[in-house]
Amino acid sequence: MSEKNRDGKRTARERLAVEREKQKASDKRRRTLVVGASIVCVLGLAAVIGVLAANAGKKGSEKAGPVVAPSGAQGKDSLAIPVGKDGAKSTLTVWEDMRCPACMAFEVAYRPTLHQLADSGKLRIEYHLVRLIDGNLGGTGSLRAANAVACAQDTGKFRDYHDALYSNQPKETNDAFADNAKLIDLAGKVSGLNTPAFQKCVNGGTHDSWVNKSQKAFQGGGFTGTPTVLLGGKNIYQDQTMTPAKLKKMVEEANRG
Repeated sequence: MSEKNRDGKRTARERLAVEREKQKASDKRRRTLVVGASIVCVLGLAAVIGVLAANAGKKGSEKAGPVVAPSGAQGKDSLAIPVGKDGAKSTLTVWEDMRCPACMAFEVAYRPTLHQLADSGKLRIEYHLVRLIDGNLGGTGSLRAANAVACAQDTGKFRDYHDALYSNQPKETNDAFADNAKLIDLAGKVSGLNTPAFQKCVNGGTHDSWVNKSQKAFQGGGFTGTPTVLLGGKNIYQDQTMTPAKLKKMVEEANRG
């Protein structure tokens, strides 16, 4: 073999080695981004409790008034907003923060499947609204948005408004949902929702104390972040192999069983 050919093959191998290293680095960055997105709403509960009591809790917490559960709320202390039929064989319990980007990512990925399963009577979903990000980053956007979603439940528009808020969710560090006017404006995306009664409920913080009670239940349950998604008591959000298709298969098998 000529020296020229040997040099050519050596150069090709070197280029291949460099490309492999670049690919490894790219894969590592991608995994880091995925993990980062998954844990962005998973912060220490000690910090949550402390900051929530010292800062975010000052507004719309102690002075929020009596606990008023939204219409149709069920479960212990009426803290769950149900979607789907009561007789469904499978129940999915979702603890979420309307300000949480990981919750939004879950909704975007699983929404079509959840809608399909709920509408077909195979799955019942129980939503629990918390204000985790308010405690972590300050502000009241989680509380204000949760109250607004509860107000939408009063008029039978929970799911549509819930989806509209996630579709228009600001960045986690932007407390835009703290503005009631913005929440009312987004209600215009849901037919028949933006009524005087809805506006009064949002501006008056009718369900603020209910949201705060849900937050306490979240902390008392030992959960560490949002979203917490339970199927049969098991946190399926922690299952890295879970996909919408796999969830659908699990629910359909439960219905056949």
